[in-house]
Amino acid sequence: MSLDVTLAAIKTVKVYNANITHNLVSMAKAANIYYHLWRPHEIGLTKAEELICPLTDGLRKLKDNPKYYKTFDSPNGWGKYDHFVPFVEKYLNACIENPDAVIYVSR
Repeated sequence: MSLDVTLAAIKTVKVYNANITHNLVSMAKAANIYYHLWRPHEIGLTKAEELICPLTDGLRKLKDNPKYYKTFDSPNGWGKYDHFVPFVEKYLNACIENPDAVIYVSR
C-alpha cells in the first residue's frame, strides 16, 4: 500500500487579447455576430472552436456588402467598418490557431 499525492496547477496563458468599442454593436447585430462577440456565454459558447463558423459567416457578410455595413459607422468616428473587419479577422484567426482556448469577455 502507498499514498500518492499530487499537486497540479492549471495555468491560464493568454493566447489572444483584443478590444473594440461598443459603438460597433449595431454592426455586429446586423452581421449576426453580436452574441458571439459580446455575449458568447449567453448562447452556450465557451471554446474558441465554437466561434469559428459564426465568425466566418459574419466576416463573409461584412466583406460581401461593405456599403451596407458602413451605414452603421459611428458618426463620432469611434467604431467604423474599417476597424471592425480587421478586428473580426484577427479574432477568427486566433480562434482557428487556438481552438481549445477558453473564451473570456468583459463588457
